[in-house]
Amino acid sequence: MNVVDRFLDYVKFDTQSDELTNLTPSTPGQMVFAKHLEAELRKMGLANINLDENGYLMAKLPANTDRKVPTVGFIAHLDTSPDMSGKNVRPRIVNAYDGSAIVLNAEKNIVLSPEDFPELLNYKGQDLIVTDGNTLLGADDKAGIAEIISAIAYLQEHPEIEHGDIAIAFNPDEEIGQGAHKFDVERFGADFAYTMDGGEIGELEYENFNAAVAKVTFTGRNVHPGYAKHKMINSIRIANQFIIMLPRWETPEHTEGYEGFYHLVATEGSVEKTVLTYIIRDHDRERFESRKKELEHLARKINNEFPDVCAIEIKDQYYNMREKIEPVMYVIDIAEKAMTNAGLTPKVVPIRGGTDGAQLSFKGLPCPNIFAGGLNFHGRFEFVPIPSMEKATEVIVEIAKLVAQQ
Repeated sequence: MNVVDRFLDYVKFDTQSDELTNLTPSTPGQMVFAKHLEAELRKMGLANINLDENGYLMAKLPANTDRKVPTVGFIAHLDTSPDMSGKNVRPRIVNAYDGSAIVLNAEKNIVLSPEDFPELLNYKGQDLIVTDGNTLLGADDKAGIAEIISAIAYLQEHPEIEHGDIAIAFNPDEEIGQGAHKFDVERFGADFAYTMDGGEIGELEYENFNAAVAKVTFTGRNVHPGYAKHKMINSIRIANQFIIMLPRWETPEHTEGYEGFYHLVATEGSVEKTVLTYIIRDHDRERFESRKKELEHLARKINNEFPDVCAIEIKDQYYNMREKIEPVMYVIDIAEKAMTNAGLTPKVVPIRGGTDGAQLSFKGLPCPNIFAGGLNFHGRFEFVPIPSMEKATEVIVEIAKLVAQQ
């Protein structure tokens, strides 16, 4: 099997995660997929294969050299986003994409167009894998899994390529921020690692958002609206007042690059009780802390006008891995050199999101992020160019070579 065959096989598995179950893995489909991969790794003859009760699958390709070589790891996640269904994914290959609009679903008039997604034109002439318009594709991160296993198979088929021990792991629940929580770094046994979970070809990332989630609860008082004067406290209206107190332009739809934001992701309310859920993001730690303080300040302002109506709870989710990567920048140098050896120009960019590598870096495993090749994640317009997956596989092999050489 090549990387494309593996990918087309893997997307058949429904592994959509669910943050509401409080289980690990959060959905049974992830364990079904993990067992499928476990069987594949056993058939390949890898060592130290272990699938634990939480859905963390680890294995190792033993070194083929007697020299002391650091153990490098490669990691990808099993789950797909809760944002859209990953059930009954029906991928289709568009051969030699000609630059025109791609009709994903004629019956529903769902079209993947370069007018809406101009990055499509960067892949003109290449073979693309697209959806049928009813589901996401699952390149995030089944492309990463396919690339890792294909690279391991290539190294097995080419014993003349010298390499040290290579650890691989596939974990659940990255999409709900739980991917690294039960990851056993000691059992994994790598000196450093890379998540194969980035976007377009050439991307290399070692900076990500600092992240927190805020739950803001407004408690009102409901009485008959005909007799409500000076009695009713409408929590919905007060919550709306809170919303408009935040900076209008510091939202995802108005920011890019290193710009942080407040993002209102959910509202649930009635006159008596309204709950707002925000995610808070910023690359800079000081600005991140300031954003949290600003929400607390606004809650106090609300309570000053409406005593004891507003309660706020803020929980940190993860931090910018940069502070953990900068002391070991050789892991970035290796990845950049590997991309150059594969004929690519590295694109070192900040992640406007999170990655398991961030949490793993803070658990003692330096773990930057490398492209897996997919674009338009988490929706029906997701696609992946086949040459991008092939190049990602090649980059993994090049990293293995460089680690052994150094």
